[in-house]
Amino acid sequence: MKTLTTKLSILVFGLLMTLNLNAQDFQGQATYISKSTMDLGNWGKRLSEAQKKQVMARLKNRLEKTYTLTFNKEESIFKEGDKLDAMSGATDSWGKNFAAGDQYKNVKTNTQIQDQEFYGKRFLVKDKLQKIEWVMGTETKQIGNYTCFKATASIPTDELTWYAFSWDKLRRNNANVETGKATDKEEKEEEIPMTEVEAWYSPQIPVGHGPSEYWGLPGLILEVSAGDTTMLCSKLVINPEEKVEIEAPDKGKETTKMEYQETIVAKMKEFRDNRMGRSRG
Repeated sequence: MKTLTTKLSILVFGLLMTLNLNAQDFQGQATYISKSTMDLGNWGKRLSEAQKKQVMARLKNRLEKTYTLTFNKEESIFKEGDKLDAMSGATDSWGKNFAAGDQYKNVKTNTQIQDQEFYGKRFLVKDKLQKIEWVMGTETKQIGNYTCFKATASIPTDELTWYAFSWDKLRRNNANVETGKATDKEEKEEEIPMTEVEAWYSPQIPVGHGPSEYWGLPGLILEVSAGDTTMLCSKLVINPEEKVEIEAPDKGKETTKMEYQETIVAKMKEFRDNRMGRSRG
């Protein structure tokens, strides 16, 4: 059985015969289809099959999305395609507040810059790339015309979804405030929610890019599954006739990932407290 190193060497050798990444104008464009599942929990158990289908139809615009990753040797820009609300035909304004904005990554400078909008206010989130300790596997599969290798990682969930909000985050935040500063032992014992990630990358496109927060493998990531979401590359064009200029976002209040998360948690806490105050009045 061939080793992983041998397989990679053969693929890279073949690649060097077909792709010239040293060219100044090298560029690729990958289209990804993202599909998520949703557990309706105990509430869903009370619904009929017809009602469940109706609920899922209403949520389709949030559970199925299309993205484009434009990349060169060092930089990439990742954007979500415009999507109308599945039922009303309007844009999904609520979901927009907690969706990832246009994301620029530079694997050479270890930089990520993301354009985020939250309730009408624009933020420019500048930070380092998400640190990922990939475990390389030998398993392979074919995605389109490309041979892909499997890699896995375990990443803190909050670090993957720093631009989003969940009531669990608010509950954990409140618990930390109420209990005060934990001892070193308590901090070590505190359970950190983790997301198991499975990625498939192809050394035939030897760039360290990938969709969303994912990067750092010896080939373009063509498929990635994390939690209840899978993103699959449905179209890949190398050196398209019409080049797209890869530019980092540059507008909005500058902040970091952690600061941005603190901002939206504080705002949602304010919304909740105001609503509870009105209900008591």
